Amino acid sequence: MISAGDFRNGVTIEFEGNIFQIIEFQHVKPGKGAAFVRTKLKNIKSGGVVEKTFRPTEKCPTARIDRKDMQYLYSDGDLFYFMDNESYEQIAIGKDAIGDALKFVKENEECKVCSHNGNVFAVEAPLFVELEITETEPGFKGDTATGATKPATVETGANVLVPLFVEQGDKIKIDTRTGEYLSRV
Repeated sequence: MISAGDFRNGVTIEFEGNIFQIIEFQHVKPGKGAAFVRTKLKNIKSGGVVEKTFRPTEKCPTARIDRKDMQYLYSDGDLFYFMDNESYEQIAIGKDAIGDALKFVKENEECKVCSHNGNVFAVEAPLFVELEITETEPGFKGDTATGATKPATVETGANVLVPLFVEQGDKIKIDTRTGEYLSRV
C-alpha cells in the first residue's frame, strides 16, 4: 500500500479496479481547507489518461508490473508468438493486447512483454530499430533546401516519412515511439 502523500512519477497503483501509472502529481496546500494531491493517471491497459485528486492519507495498493525480455518469433493470423530466452517457453498474444507495438519490429527481435498477475496486457518494442527501405520514390535534385520528406515503406510494411536523399535499399534508424526517421545506417 502506498499513501497519496508518497506518490511519485512512474509509480503504478491499483485504483477502482484498474491499473494506473502516475504521470504527474502535485501536492496542493490551499490557504483554506485541507491539503490534497492532484494527479494525472494513465490507465496501463487502455492507455487513457484521467485526472484524480486524493487526500494525502488515502492509501492505494501498489501494482507490480512484470516486464520480461522475450523474442518475437512470428505472427499467425491474430496471434503473435513470443519466446522466453531463458526457459525457451513460447506464448501466444492476441492482436488486441499488442496493437501497433510491432509495426516496426522484425521477426527474431527482442521485445518487452508486460504483464500483471500473469495476464499479458502490452508489448513494448525496442526504442530504436534499423530497417531497410523496400519501396520509395526517387528524390529530385534541388528540393533539399526545404527539408522536404517523402513516404517510404520499410521491410515490416510500415510507412515512414524520410528525407528526399534516402533511396530504396538504404537501411535507416527509426524511433518506434513516434515512428520518425532518425538517420541512415
